[in-house]
Amino acid sequence: MIRLLRRIGRYITAALTGKFNEVADPKVQLEQAIIEAQDQHRRLKEQAANVIANQKQTEMQLNRAMQELEGLNAKARQAVLMADDAQKQGDTKRATELTNAAQSFADRLIAVEKQVESLKEQHLAATQASDRAKGAVQQNSVVLQQRLTERQKLLSQLDQAKMQEQMNKAMASLSETVGQDVPTFDEVRDKIETRYAKALGTSEIQGETVESRMLEVEKAAMDSEAQARLSQIRAQLGLEAAPAEGAGTAQVEGGTATS
Repeated sequence: MIRLLRRIGRYITAALTGKFNEVADPKVQLEQAIIEAQDQHRRLKEQAANVIANQKQTEMQLNRAMQELEGLNAKARQAVLMADDAQKQGDTKRATELTNAAQSFADRLIAVEKQVESLKEQHLAATQASDRAKGAVQQNSVVLQQRLTERQKLLSQLDQAKMQEQMNKAMASLSETVGQDVPTFDEVRDKIETRYAKALGTSEIQGETVESRMLEVEKAAMDSEAQARLSQIRAQLGLEAAPAEGAGTAQVEGGTATS
C-alpha cells in the first residue's frame, strides 16, 4: 500500500511538473536558473573563503609555534650553559636549579616540537584544500560567465521564437477556420468572386435579350431627335443653317423617282 501511494505521489508530481512547464514563461524560468546559479556561486565563494581562512589561521599558529620552539631551544641551551658554569664554580644549589629549569625548557621544547609537526600536517592539508577551493571558485566563475553569455543568446532565440509563432498563427488564420462564426479569408474571397461572376453573367445575358435591343433603338431615336432639335436652335440663333424641312424626304423621293 505504501509503495502504491509513493507511485501515485510521484505520478502526480510528474504530471503537475509537466503541466507547469507547459504554461510557465521560459524567460522567467531562465532568470530563475541564472539567479540560482549566482546564489550557488556565492555560497561556493563563502565556503572557499572559510577554507582559505582556516589555512591562514593554521599558518599563523604554525608560525607562532615555530617562534616558540626557537625561543625554547635557545632558553634550554642557555640554562644548560649556566648550570654547567655553576657546577664548575662549585655552586651546587644553583647548578641544580638551572638544571631543573633546563629540564623544564626541554620538556616544553618536546611538546612544542610535536605541536609544530602536527601544525605542519594541518597546514599542508589546509593549503591543499585552499588550492582546491580557489580552483573550484575559478572554474565555477567561468561556468557562470558562460551561462550569463548564453542567457543573452537564449533570450534572443526566445524572442525570435515568439515572433515566428505569431507569424505562423497569423498565416494559419488565413487558411483555417477561427471559431464557428468566423469564416476564413479563402471562404470570403470565394464568396465575393462567386457573387461578382454571377453579376457579370447576369449582365451579359440581359445584354443579349430583345428588350435590351429595343431599349437600344429607343435611345438612339431619342439621341437623333435631340440632335435635330439642337440644330434648329442653332439655326434660330444664326449659328448655322437649319436643314430644309422634308429635305431628307425629298432626297429619298427623288432617288426613288430617278431610279
